[in-house]
Amino acid sequence: MLEDARRRVDARLSELLPSEDESPTELHAAMRYSALATGKRLRPALAMASSLAVGGSENAALDAGCAIELVHCFSLIHDDLPAIDNDDLRRGRPTCHVKFGEAMAILAGDALFALSFEILAGCTDDSRKIAASVGALAHASGSLGLVGGEVLDIQAEERGGDQAHLQTIHSRKTGALIGASCRIGGILGGGDAIQCQHLQVFGEKIGLAFQIADDILNETSTAEQLGKAVGSDRALNKLTYPALIGLDQSIALGREVSEEALSHLTHLPGDTSALRTLANYVIDRHW
Repeated sequence: MLEDARRRVDARLSELLPSEDESPTELHAAMRYSALATGKRLRPALAMASSLAVGGSENAALDAGCAIELVHCFSLIHDDLPAIDNDDLRRGRPTCHVKFGEAMAILAGDALFALSFEILAGCTDDSRKIAASVGALAHASGSLGLVGGEVLDIQAEERGGDQAHLQTIHSRKTGALIGASCRIGGILGGGDAIQCQHLQVFGEKIGLAFQIADDILNETSTAEQLGKAVGSDRALNKLTYPALIGLDQSIALGREVSEEALSHLTHLPGDTSALRTLANYVIDRHW
């Protein structure tokens, strides 16, 4: 399912992104370089699968999934900057600021963020669904979600923290956007408020499991397998699950959170097999 979703999302992203021939050409080249780099496309896949889970179609959430992927891409560009994580490698190739310079990378991230909401605002004629979807994505992206989680992550490099604080960081930095992906897919698929809430909690828990796994992989994988530098969390004194509770307990916690996520799918009326496949991907890929 993930491979099929990746192909569809990549094709649609290529259509939605401005052409490199359109001025300002260097900005558009940087946007396309980062957004079309090989990636899992987990968030749009979850959005489309969530639409199916409430009785809708994958197509109903395709453009919304692309919009969410652009927010994710914006966050990766800025996360890699020298002022934050100072990474030179992303998705197996030089990061945006290494390729285009810091100023262009910052502006490419900004432009992708703006484009994401433009796409989301036009993905259906139903104004109520648009309003609910835009609200969900904005909340997940801001100070109480993705950006706020990044701030807490940076601060923890110097201040440290306990397991509860680390869960807050991961829930905002990763879980919020993945939760919003599932909620938005449910909204556009025609799900009711209760169903969309189950989808959001499912996504938040899968997001937490995914981030736990990323912490583990940063310690145990290779740059070729991971597509980015390994060991960087330890070098930056990041607050991570392996650092706090060790690898074995981190793996056990990731499995536990994944099982909790799957329990929310029993409340949905549609086909949940794609969501289960994606949840199992998170588990199988990482442990």
